[in-house]
Amino acid sequence: MINEQIRDKEVRVIGENGEQLGIMSAKEALKLSREANLDLVKIAPTAKPPVCKIIDYGKYKYEQSRKEKEARKKQKITEVKEIRLTPNIDDNDLNTKANQARKFIAHGDKVKVTMRFRGREMAHSAAAKVILDNFYAKLEDVSIIEKPAKLEGRNMIMFLSEKR
Repeated sequence: MINEQIRDKEVRVIGENGEQLGIMSAKEALKLSREANLDLVKIAPTAKPPVCKIIDYGKYKYEQSRKEKEARKKQKITEVKEIRLTPNIDDNDLNTKANQARKFIAHGDKVKVTMRFRGREMAHSAAAKVILDNFYAKLEDVSIIEKPAKLEGRNMIMFLSEKR
């Protein structure tokens, strides 16, 4: 809220240089800000009494947007990449999939390893767990198991993430 939008009876006012001007009515604070050719901006509406500051509102909004942009620039978005396996996968195919997962993990992404069962393959879920363990063994140097292999419906799922 700025200028006339502030309808509180009393507000704590901070001057343009950061000095405390004390508690006064909103009208007096608005009058002070007008004398300085600046805006009265409510910066802490939940405080008792609300805190208002005498500043240039345009400049204040610009500074806020710059801070948000800087914060967004610093955060890393991790994606979850999926590797699908079948219970009857051959060693060379498993190596190829492990190398692909290694690239994903090196890039900083998490890897969801999914073993899909079709038809009578469900009877051999113990053998599939061994395949997932072998898959992890190939990536042990660069990754850790975030969620161990777990059977969910017709899929066995395991999550791997980068080793810190």
